[in-house]
Amino acid sequence: MKSYPTRAVALLGAALLTTAVAACSAGSGTSGGSSPGGDQSLAIGLVAEPASLDFTTTDGAAIPQALLGNVYNGLVKQDESGKIVPDLAKSWTVSPDRKTYTFELVGNAMFTNGATFTAADAVFSINRVKTAWTTSLKSVMDVVQEAKAVSPTQLQVTLTKPSNGWLFRMTTRVGAMFSQTGVDKLASEPVGTGPYKLGNWKRGDSIVLQRNDAYWGTKPFFNQVTLKYFKDPTALNNALLTGTINVVGTVQAPEALTQFTSSDKYKVIEGTTNGEVVLSFNNSRPVFKDIRVRQAIRQAIDHKALLDTCFAGRGKLIGSMVPPTDPWYEDLTSVAPYDKAKATAELKAAGAAGATFRLRLPTLPYATSCGQVVKSQLEQVGLKVTIDQLEFPAAWLTTVFKNADYDMSIIAHVEPRDLGAVFNAKYYTRYDDPTLVGLLAAADAGDEAAQTENMKKAARRISEQAAADWLYLIPNLVVAEKNLTGLPTNAITESFDLTRLARS
Repeated sequence: MKSYPTRAVALLGAALLTTAVAACSAGSGTSGGSSPGGDQSLAIGLVAEPASLDFTTTDGAAIPQALLGNVYNGLVKQDESGKIVPDLAKSWTVSPDRKTYTFELVGNAMFTNGATFTAADAVFSINRVKTAWTTSLKSVMDVVQEAKAVSPTQLQVTLTKPSNGWLFRMTTRVGAMFSQTGVDKLASEPVGTGPYKLGNWKRGDSIVLQRNDAYWGTKPFFNQVTLKYFKDPTALNNALLTGTINVVGTVQAPEALTQFTSSDKYKVIEGTTNGEVVLSFNNSRPVFKDIRVRQAIRQAIDHKALLDTCFAGRGKLIGSMVPPTDPWYEDLTSVAPYDKAKATAELKAAGAAGATFRLRLPTLPYATSCGQVVKSQLEQVGLKVTIDQLEFPAAWLTTVFKNADYDMSIIAHVEPRDLGAVFNAKYYTRYDDPTLVGLLAAADAGDEAAQTENMKKAARRISEQAAADWLYLIPNLVVAEKNLTGLPTNAITESFDLTRLARS
């Protein structure tokens, strides 16, 4: 939600991949060619389809997963280790007061509408976040005082105050560079400088990306990539087994992995992600204003049993909104240990024994599976839980994410470093905590040591205050044909980088 639920979808919300051959419309298998310029095709199977292709007005991890880094470039990006590296900016310097960034831009990048990328486009893109974006992520640019084009290839951005988070956020969708003449139809016709361009979008089925032969950087191996969407995890696995696809990325049914590990045709890649599967509480509801209720719900859940049941034991228990790949990670699972007796007593003391909660779930496999376990475990401490299934993304985004019409929900937040984005009064969690706001501000403004110290305090704060419950961290589970290379071990950015994929 990432933040957009589903990196909510993305995670988190979550985001899943598959490789197949030829465009969706063609429906044929892979063809020959072994280098850029050949006719190699790839198809990637996903679970969460974008509701729109415009991430400036529509939340959701599925859009940047498909387009960021593939259709759109930013000034900077993250590598697999999380390091910030050049993209459209060849290099950059930071002033001694940490408020002014000067970027040296590449001089040979073009948009797919034929316009040349210049510093003026970067100024336009940064300012447009403030003026035209309508998603919750637009606040990232509030710290920007001025962006100006010093020359066609030099950009200067001045902040109102030092911000550790600003440059990092420029690696996410907020940092995407847009053409000044190419933003009229972003929902269906994205215009970027990336290695791919939109070929076709068959709603409810697939998105086809075509290699951009005018791309300024290294050309990708595959000339065509199809992102194909499956609502059913069994159908996704069967598509690989039958040769319809070549890769399953972010496996949704890990209990079925043995059918691939027992064959010499496939390889399984397992790493980590930013995808925190969150049991979110609507903190604007009167019942959730009592910390005893929130804590009781956390302690009523046997997280290990839940993980074993709904995700075959794959993934990691974390206890707060920070994955192990972030510098300020701490294992906070001991903050709210499983204790049915204590949970029952807390609910009684709060006057909430026997209360009814509406658990509104997106139609995503992990959410559906985990929702049943949560319902069962909460009912064991005397609560009543009704489950609603909301079509994802449209119905869930409107009902839960936008209108906060829910008591509890389950979604994977996959955007990087999204603790502050998820837990604030304006987000769908409706979590209002001045202490947390102060810690996040101190983390953003301080030096590296201060950032780490205050982010640790912030993560512990939301865990001790039971702002939500963190069910587990989604693993990066990928199954692929053995001759495919370039698949990431860890998925810690908003983008699935298609440029690294090739055949050996």
